Amino acid sequence: MGWINQKTLIVPRGTIANICCKTIFFCGDVFSYSLRFGSIIAVIFYNQYMCKMKKVTLVVASILIFQSCIPLRIAPNIDDYKIAKGKTFKRSLPTRHMFIFEDSKEAGEFYNYINTKYNLSGDNVYDDIPFVLNYNQYFFSFYETEIQDKSFQLLPIILDVAISTSLRNDNVDPIFSNPDGISRTGNYYIALEVYSDLENDCLVENSFSRTSVLKYLRQLKDEYLATHNYHEVLFKD
Repeated sequence: MGWINQKTLIVPRGTIANICCKTIFFCGDVFSYSLRFGSIIAVIFYNQYMCKMKKVTLVVASILIFQSCIPLRIAPNIDDYKIAKGKTFKRSLPTRHMFIFEDSKEAGEFYNYINTKYNLSGDNVYDDIPFVLNYNQYFFSFYETEIQDKSFQLLPIILDVAISTSLRNDNVDPIFSNPDGISRTGNYYIALEVYSDLENDCLVENSFSRTSVLKYLRQLKDEYLATHNYHEVLFKD
């Protein structure tokens, strides 16, 4: 029976004590490797977590940058429709009272709808479109118009100035703000005016045909917004 050195502890080979010592030391090695493996896994998960947090922080910072603006002009928000003098709504419009609603479709879609519905073949689509109500002849004209939301990009400008100052270069192109420091968002509207041989403005409050004309225009708006294939309206009329 020989003698062995087991981690500076000398026990007889083959004895129960020797086996117990080996088991204890083996378990200790396993525990040590487990701690190391666990540490590696923890580092991996921590790095992944920090990477995700950086992305979240970047997204939040971007939102704050682009939302930190001072409104200069806010376009009208029209839920259904509104009646207003054209020049009051936008100076480029005529002076008559207008039936105005927001256009959620692409530019030119209302033109296509009117051209198809009234079978105009591309002639005088914008002006003097005739229609009949209660055996009376009326005409309408329409305008596709845009009003922009405008806001001053305060925080983006501050960040661009900070970058330019840190680089000591005044000729650095803006990164977060527009060159003029103004953010613009387009809002699109359809404005219609109605008139006849008897009335110059059928949407003015004291017009005797105002009620029937309003009903017609509401139906026109609803049909336009709900229809995608404008040839379908030919079978409705």
